[in-house]
Amino acid sequence: MNARYIYAIIFLLTTVVAWMIRDYSHDALASLHYLKGCQGGHDCLGSEGVLRVSLGCFVFFFTMYLTTVGTSKPDDPRDAWHSGWWPIKSLFWIIVMVLPFFIPSAFIQMYGEMARFGAGIFLVIQLLSVINFIYWWNEEWLSEHNVRRCQIPLVVIAVGSYILSFIGIILMYVWFSPRASCGVNIFFITWTFVLILVVTAISLHSKVNAGLLTSGLISLYLVFLCWSAIMSEPASELCNTRSRQTGKADWLTVLSFLIAFFAIILATFSTGIDSKSLALPHSEEETSENDIPYSYGFFHFVFAMGAMYFAMLFVGWNLHQTMHRWSIDVGWASVWVKVINEWLAAAVYIWTMVCVFVLKGRDFS
Repeated sequence: MNARYIYAIIFLLTTVVAWMIRDYSHDALASLHYLKGCQGGHDCLGSEGVLRVSLGCFVFFFTMYLTTVGTSKPDDPRDAWHSGWWPIKSLFWIIVMVLPFFIPSAFIQMYGEMARFGAGIFLVIQLLSVINFIYWWNEEWLSEHNVRRCQIPLVVIAVGSYILSFIGIILMYVWFSPRASCGVNIFFITWTFVLILVVTAISLHSKVNAGLLTSGLISLYLVFLCWSAIMSEPASELCNTRSRQTGKADWLTVLSFLIAFFAIILATFSTGIDSKSLALPHSEEETSENDIPYSYGFFHFVFAMGAMYFAMLFVGWNLHQTMHRWSIDVGWASVWVKVINEWLAAAVYIWTMVCVFVLKGRDFS
């Protein structure tokens, strides 16, 4: 179990290296002759450095995925490989972190295109993990053992989620659409409000009866995604009146960067140990006490996709730009990725409620 935290530390160190290379190593990268031809000239060196670090991290965790996938028992030799052999794996990590800096730029750009797809996979897995957690929370509090003592907290959190959601909607209208010409932001916010009404109506339908807790939490999640999307708009966008990442090391920018930075690590770690979010229905087979505590293959696969994800955040999903220092996930590409992720979250949640009625011949027990 402790191996999970060591891998998380490796991922954290890799992310720190990517950030340092992006923001503070332009002169060093410029001395490498094979980087001089990167598209965008000197300005693209930071992005190239991030992609190269991301490639090394991806190779490390994808190799771990290939060598541990299918492990189910502690007596499997692959269990010892996952949980031990740290000197060899540390050396391997150093090698794969250095080698990408000797690869031609054309290959790195090809990897960057693949990283967009891999980052999208990571977002989908994370989304399913969030929805799975919301349903697990609801089922735990409504179970026979907890239903009595959890009735009041359940109502408080459900109602509180809706109150915060509506406050968020109002604040977004005030802060992000101060004039009628801010049509894009008005559309994002209004559509988020419509999605909240739709998921709530379906959730409270007598045939569905999913409850207020799940719909309240997913509504709050939708508002968060919308808010985060608008805050990713470039600083030149006049419709956003809130302080944003400007590249200057003021306390607000640094704090925003650090929160987003550690959110990447936490999201990757928490998603990696939640293999049940993608599990298909199996037979009556129950987990044995002799089984491994979590899916090693899935854990490493999520970290491999997370390596692609942090690369996209550091370059704003644009392979040919270098973002300001102390900035992360800024640009119109980032905005639309988050907006689409919000719409997908609503669609997946709605599908979990209506699939029983659409696929009547399937057993969802």
